[in-house]
Formats: sequence, C-alpha cells, structure tokens
Amino acid sequence: MQDPVPQKKIVVTGLGVITSLGCDVDTFWSNLTLGKPGVSLVESFDTSDFTCKIGGEIHDFDACDYMDPKEVRRNDRYTHFAMAAAKEAISDAALNMDGEDAERVGVFVGSGIGGMATIEAQAKALFTGGPRKVSPFMIPSLIANMASGMIAIEYGARGPNFSIVSACATGAHCIGESLKTLRAGDADVMIAGGSEASITALGFAGFCSMKAMSRRNDDPEGASRPFAQGRDGFVMGEGAGVLILETLEHAQARGAKIYCELAGYGASCDSFHITKPEPEGKGLALAMNQALKSAGAKPENIDYINAHGTSTPYNDKFETLAMKKVLGDHAYKVKISSTKSMTGHLLGAAGGVESAASVKSIQTGVIAPTINYEERDPECDLDYVPNTKQDVEVKAAMTNSLGFGGQNASLIFRKI
Repeated sequence: MQDPVPQKKIVVTGLGVITSLGCDVDTFWSNLTLGKPGVSLVESFDTSDFTCKIGGEIHDFDACDYMDPKEVRRNDRYTHFAMAAAKEAISDAALNMDGEDAERVGVFVGSGIGGMATIEAQAKALFTGGPRKVSPFMIPSLIANMASGMIAIEYGARGPNFSIVSACATGAHCIGESLKTLRAGDADVMIAGGSEASITALGFAGFCSMKAMSRRNDDPEGASRPFAQGRDGFVMGEGAGVLILETLEHAQARGAKIYCELAGYGASCDSFHITKPEPEGKGLALAMNQALKSAGAKPENIDYINAHGTSTPYNDKFETLAMKKVLGDHAYKVKISSTKSMTGHLLGAAGGVESAASVKSIQTGVIAPTINYEERDPECDLDYVPNTKQDVEVKAAMTNSLGFGGQNASLIFRKI
C-alpha cells in the first residue's frame, strides 16, 4: 500500500476587517485586546418600538473610500463592507493581480442574509409607489453572492467564485471550503470570508420577535456577556472579515508575508432544530473533531479557542458541552474567549472576523478577553479569559461558528 499523498499546506497572507471596533485590522486588534466594547444605542433607525435598541453599529465608514460612488449607489451596505475588507486584505498580502494567473485566484465571500437594507427600502418603494418605483438594481444588490462577484470584478479574479449561505456559520464555511479548494489544486489564491449589514428596522424586528436579542438597553456596553450568568441574548453587530489564503508554495514563490497556516476544517449539522443548538453539543463536537483530523492535530495541541459564544442562554451552555466532549480534560486548560462580547454578533461575517482575531493571537501571543464576565455560570465552567487580555504563546487556535438550521463549522489555524 502506498503512503497517502501529503496535503498541501495552506497559509494566511492577508487580513481585512471592518467592525464597530475599527475599520482596519490594527485598530480592531488594538481595541479588541484592550477589551473595548463596540456596542452602543442604535442610531441608524428609530428603535422606540423595539425591545432591543442596541448594536455593534459602524459609524466611521464611508463606502466611497473603497468603491466608485456609482457602484456604491448600486450595491448594498453588506457589499460595501465586503469590498472594504477585501481591499485591506489584498493590500496586506501585497497581492498584485497583474502578476497572477487570474484563473487561479478565487473568491468565496458570503453573507448570512444579504442585502437586508435593500430589501427593506425596495419593499417600501413598491408598497408606497408601485412597481415602477422599484430599482432595476434591487435584485443584484440584495442577493447574497454579489459581494464575491463585485470583488472578482474589481480585481479580475476568474477562479472559483461563489457564496456560501449558512447563517452565522457563513464566513467560517467560506474559509473552510477555500481550504479544500486550495488543497485540491483548483486555485492558488482564495479571497475568503463573510460580510453582513443587518442592523436595520426589518432585521431587528425579526430577531426581536424571536426574543433572541438582549434587552439590556440601559447598559449597551455590558449587554453582550458570553458564558456569564445572567446573559439574556445576543447583540447584533455589522461588518466584514476577509482572509487571503494561498498554497505555501505560491506564497513562498512571490515572497509573501505569512501569518500562519490554515491547518484544519470541519463542517457538520445538528439535524435537530431550526434555531436551537443540539442540547448535547453533538453537532459542533463532530465539526471540531473533523477539524482536528483535517489538521492532523490532537486536542492537547489547541492552545486557544475563539468560541462562537453568542451570549444566549442555550448557545454558550451547549458550546461548552461540545468543547468538553472533544477536548476532554484539556478543555479546562485551553484558553477560550468570545470576541462577540465586544463586536456583537456579526452573523454571516462572524467567522471571518473571528478567524482574523485567531490569526492575530498566533502572530502576537495575545488572547483577547471575554468582557462583561461578572458572574460565573456553573454550567459554563471553563477558562473564558475573563475581562482582561492574556499573554500566551498560541501555537494553534480553533474558531467555531454555528448557524440557524443547525449548521456548524470549525477552523484550526497553526503557527508555521
């Protein structure tokens, strides 16, 4: 029997982040490690009649800094965020498309919901003015694959291009499927991640009706409190996270800066409920085990987990169970944090942003905290890096993402 063919090593060479903590990686990372909250009262619409009035809203963003003003008008805010994050990541990677085979550069950038603001605005136009008032750009603006399309058009990337839609696991699935695409030899470079812009009246109305969002409106900065006793729901954020992924050979050939290896990926489904996680953590545990196998790693190799950690009563409890199932005794030794305590939950963009945070932990040896951790929940009894960053050498980091529909993703990044 022949030995198995070694898997290609896939590396991270560029990062791009747009969040309420900053519209570039350096600002984002600085604020994240300082434990600075990015949640405030929502200003973009009147929240008087809403049970949740808070969010991780981005105020210092001008899409015209990243796109032609004509294209800004034709596209939704989620595409604006995706383009901005992609431009930063491509610049960070010093990726010059003039020197690339365009057919070997692909884009997987997804959105859990797509153009929510476009849907809302164009529905109003229809109901108040009739069909002639609906924009001819409505459909291309709202569809969830347009971010990938616009990035490819901007840079001339003609390789694999589509958008995965798996709710809050979208960004992580796009990154994981990019890993598989690169390992299969179908591309040399992938631009991968997620983007979301659902802080709108319609977006809030839907989640408020589900009673999924925090009602701690008198304390916006303290509302997102993953794994802590008294958590009462998630806080919505907006933004984008994009990574540049390459085969090691390609990155070395062009002399690229290398952050780390993207070593493992697992995907699974709870097959349990449309919104509630499986109560024993079986689905997420399966994805985490698959990621370990994909990376050729053991549980004790993981130094840090950037958890899904939504601050909902169910998720945090069941995610803790899943981590215990997979890591065993090591679960009590590994460092865990939820950066959603500061950014809010970016839905389909969460996996991209949290992957960037995991990569920065490996690069810097700093783990961002879980802020607002004031009272311990006895059912969440692991080390969640409470309130203050920790300096720890991180050789391998895992990040988890879970989506409505029971869809799970787990990624492993490793020092190279």
